[in-house]
Amino acid sequence: MELTMTTFDKREQGFEAKFAHDEELMFKATARSNKLLGLWAASQLGLSGDAAAGYATALVTDNLASRTMDDVVGKVSGDLAAKGVAREQVALKLQECLHQALAQLEADK
Repeated sequence: MELTMTTFDKREQGFEAKFAHDEELMFKATARSNKLLGLWAASQLGLSGDAAAGYATALVTDNLASRTMDDVVGKVSGDLAAKGVAREQVALKLQECLHQALAQLEADK
């Protein structure tokens, strides 16, 4: 018995492919925006070179699967509190970084 794909099956496959693509894009954008935020935060902390790169990389890789944007903002704002940088500033910077990351990913296509 040969099964043929119906229009519904094709549509379902299309939605599944789009969902997978969107999830991958969001994962990449989040990782890239966290790195950009980490580099910005490192400069605020007076870090440069390997120390700045290490801070940014740690922000991306630490608890990669479970860290939310709020967790990232909390971590960075905690690190920058002594420098007088408010949580709201960090949240706005993360939004800027996310837009920048999405634009970079679009340009990479």
